[in-house]
Amino acid sequence: MGQPVRDYLLTLCVTAAVTYLLTGPVRKFAIAVGAMPAIRARDVHREPTPRLGGIAMFGGLCAGLIVADHLFNLKGVFELSNEPRALLSGAALIWLIGVLDDKFEIDALIKLGGQMIAAAVMVIQGLTILWLPIPGVGTVALTQWQGTLLTVALVVITINAVNFVDGLDGLAAGMVCIASAAFFLYAYRLWMGYGIEAAAPATLFAAILMGMCLGFMPHNMHPARIFMGDSGSMLIGLVLAAGAISITGQVDPDLMQIFEGSERGATHAMLPVFIPLVLPLTIIAIPAADLVLAIVRRTWNGQSPFAADRGHLHHRLLEIGHSHSRAVLIMYFWSALIAFGAVGYSVHSASSWIVFVIIAASAVGLVLLLMPRFTPRAPHWANRFVPPRYRHRGAEPESAPSSSYGEKPAPVAAGAQQGPSDASMGEEAVERAPVAVGVSGVNGATAIGARSRFPDRRSIDSSR
Repeated sequence: MGQPVRDYLLTLCVTAAVTYLLTGPVRKFAIAVGAMPAIRARDVHREPTPRLGGIAMFGGLCAGLIVADHLFNLKGVFELSNEPRALLSGAALIWLIGVLDDKFEIDALIKLGGQMIAAAVMVIQGLTILWLPIPGVGTVALTQWQGTLLTVALVVITINAVNFVDGLDGLAAGMVCIASAAFFLYAYRLWMGYGIEAAAPATLFAAILMGMCLGFMPHNMHPARIFMGDSGSMLIGLVLAAGAISITGQVDPDLMQIFEGSERGATHAMLPVFIPLVLPLTIIAIPAADLVLAIVRRTWNGQSPFAADRGHLHHRLLEIGHSHSRAVLIMYFWSALIAFGAVGYSVHSASSWIVFVIIAASAVGLVLLLMPRFTPRAPHWANRFVPPRYRHRGAEPESAPSSSYGEKPAPVAAGAQQGPSDASMGEEAVERAPVAVGVSGVNGATAIGARSRFPDRRSIDSSR
């Protein structure tokens, strides 16, 4: 079997293209069937936006698996392993539950039961955790019930972690894309670097997952024209968990001893992806932290752990003054730092410079968090090449009205009352308040269609 880089790239591109092209028709279908819930108190968007984006993402998943099955270097994954079929079965079930929830708002306990059933379907077909290599102990074989329970728990945790973080335009898709890119690099290294063919399914799952996210993101970036909904967030969470289970429970750590010299060295080399209880913290640390904080917060307040609120990490970023786009970029930064930092440390665990790079990048991230009102300004000669809100306007009068989307609004008159969101957001409040239109006013089918250039100037807290 040769180097399958081009085959992976082709699979990724086909998955992304199919997802992108299907999202437009899916958006029209969602509008036609009324899958556009009213604005809720915890929502950040200011106009009804169609859901069901997971339909297009599931189409991309199917297309990616079909293409990979016909490629010379990847068809062996389907011949030697039943994991792709197990993934497709579980993904179809969780996708169907998500579609029903996007349209009819089913109960949270029913969704939890569906997630457990989808995980059980994958376990029945062989996608399960067989053993755990634990540092200092060695390889611990699991019984059938232990492996099943651990697999179901990992799937449910990952699905809900991704679902909880899906609160801003492009946030969940981008963070999962970053996590899957880091996971792809590690799984590909195990397969091609160490010759462990059991890592091939996880590598394929990561490539397809990247394509699903990349194909959907142009439609979902702020201002989003369609949301992935639970049909999409639960789907990509399950695919990410399936790759983690495949690497963790299917790859025999004894094969690594040939290259590492000892069982202790093999276990240490594969630590970032070989302990499922730590995996959500290294690959999707931000969603997992948000999930834990949400459960603690809601339980402390006497609410159900599944009750929705506005206390997620992305909501707090908006409250301290970050714009919608900047909050998303900050979450991207931390996800990339943790995911690629873990992968880099697993490759060069003996190098101290990895730790210093992570510390320096963390310091940069903390500075970005503490500068919510900082807006970079381009020099005068670059004004024509950058968006209006980044242009240097030293020569312009402060009271000049703005006519372009995203520019600084006119100053508030003296004595006028300013809402809490406006006071903390300043000029970025305009970016979070697109035009409010009814269902009949929503049109367009692609991510590059025309959008209104006249933002809503009303307060964020105003009623509609």
